[in-house]
Amino acid sequence: MSEHIMPTYRRIPLRFARGEGSYLYTDEGEAYLDFVSGIAVMTLGHGDPRLVSALQNQAEQLWHVSNLFTIPEQEALADLLCANSFADLIFFCNSGTEAVEGVIKTARKYHSSHGAPERYKIITFSGCFHGRTLGALAATGNRDYLEGFGPPLPGFIQLPLGDSAAVRRAVDSETAAIIIEPVQGEGGVSVAGAGFLRDLRQIADEHGILLIFDEVQCGMGRTGTLFAHQQCDVTPDLMAIAKGLGSGFPVGAFLATRDAAQGMVAGSHGSTFGGNPLAMTVARTVVETVLAPGFLENVNEKGSRFSQGLAALVDQFPDIIDEVRGMGLMRGLHCVVDKARFVDALRAQHMLCVAAGDNVVRLLPPLTVSEDDLSRALTCIEAACLALREAGAA
Repeated sequence: MSEHIMPTYRRIPLRFARGEGSYLYTDEGEAYLDFVSGIAVMTLGHGDPRLVSALQNQAEQLWHVSNLFTIPEQEALADLLCANSFADLIFFCNSGTEAVEGVIKTARKYHSSHGAPERYKIITFSGCFHGRTLGALAATGNRDYLEGFGPPLPGFIQLPLGDSAAVRRAVDSETAAIIIEPVQGEGGVSVAGAGFLRDLRQIADEHGILLIFDEVQCGMGRTGTLFAHQQCDVTPDLMAIAKGLGSGFPVGAFLATRDAAQGMVAGSHGSTFGGNPLAMTVARTVVETVLAPGFLENVNEKGSRFSQGLAALVDQFPDIIDEVRGMGLMRGLHCVVDKARFVDALRAQHMLCVAAGDNVVRLLPPLTVSEDDLSRALTCIEAACLALREAGAA
């Protein structure tokens, strides 16, 4: 590994030369079943010909002009997303953490524009992860991530996930918004639940504050609907998305109702690269593919069968794994053994996964994963459990 790359990651010494579908291939030709998907990014898998063609065609025409000018590709994607969500308005950026910064700013600006600048506090929840910038880190509240970067940005209050009574007690005259992931990714694939989301909507409406959903990881079809909250009959005022939106191309966005975005006027926010023609063309192709007839139904069917297979393994290896979490093709295995050992054991079977909080391992295949590859994943997990048991992991 190069000595010139900042050592901010604990990198696994694997070098991949190419990808195809649900597989990554090393420069020596070894195949690995990829259930990391770039951390829930590769919606359509590796090397999808539709995305390759869309990117190549756009690259031959126009890469970048900046938001000083009208960008037709941006308008087309905004129209498509708004037509299939709660939103009236969209701001395009480059990443999930930028999208979260955007919803934080928008929520605070909303109250300032209504003559209540003192309303700046935002309620967050245990186990959440909202990004790595200073604002997003303050919302996340993880002490390990915050250490050494000075005083955290003020105005964030973290409460237990699922505790509606605690939320009611916490709301005061300085509260601006509530932000929540309908399904936590980094925190351990914990599902907030429809009842809790409905409670938050009611609390927000009662107190005139905004409800924000962070669907950076759980959005874009991963849970079986375009957005996870659409299964709960609850709509937010603001929402952050990214990751799967570009299926590997860096792009993010935050969505808003027209009312929630009242304070966001010319000059209030900006991005040099956000919404450039390359990103918009790729993202539009992703969204159109996910919304095509039968695609999300297929995700639901595969996710259900995969979950059943995982549950059977939990029954078979209760000394190794004891719970299946998640929705659709966003699944987590709660480990009895140390999660790092489980990740290593799976990698020894040439299957890739990613750890999460609460001693959970995330399983995030491309949404285009085949039934055969899901079956192979179950075989790999079984073999990993056997290896751990034989090694005396219990």
